[in-house]
Amino acid sequence: MMFAKNLKKTVCIMIAGIFVLTLFGCATDQYEQHKGAVIGGATGAAVGGVIGGAIGEKTGNTTTGAVIGGVLGALAGAAIGHYAYDQVRTEEAAQEQYGYRYDQAQTTLVRIESTTASPGIVKAGDTVNLTATYTVLSQQGATMNVVETREIRYNGELTGRPQVTVQRQGGTYASQIPVTLSSSARAGKYTVLTTIQVGSNSDAREASFTVQ
Repeated sequence: MMFAKNLKKTVCIMIAGIFVLTLFGCATDQYEQHKGAVIGGATGAAVGGVIGGAIGEKTGNTTTGAVIGGVLGALAGAAIGHYAYDQVRTEEAAQEQYGYRYDQAQTTLVRIESTTASPGIVKAGDTVNLTATYTVLSQQGATMNVVETREIRYNGELTGRPQVTVQRQGGTYASQIPVTLSSSARAGKYTVLTTIQVGSNSDAREASFTVQ
């Protein structure tokens, strides 16, 4: 699974550019490739401050809030970059994958399939891409508010918490937030707990990276 970005024309004053983000290079009948989008972003980091700014739109999926959060402590001086996403499984394919029928389940399905922090070993000043692939399913064609939260911890202490709220219809999605470390980032292991939440339903999974 690889992200491939191709620069597109500027479509919003507040967004520096739009990239074509293609996930899962070898698509199967279950996975369909779509053009992705970059819809949030930041150029710096303020403790507890707002990091995003732009509101984006792509095929009905709209950001309802900017990428927000702050970095501090062992990550002080890091920069959280543009939030990018792609739909990699349609609503119908996701329903088939999970054998899901809302009239039987009567509840929203939220399932994280994978999370990564890549590369796993970096140096101060490098960029770590925090990615998540997840499925959300509800009533056929319904639009859901999906909250993506990534909590970054160092020695158990919270050092970053980028969060974005997006509107999704059912399906499987992959999203990414790059974190560019400062040149003074402290060495050691960082854990990243990704939580996907729709209403009262949520799922969480942990990944990690190490600064040498």
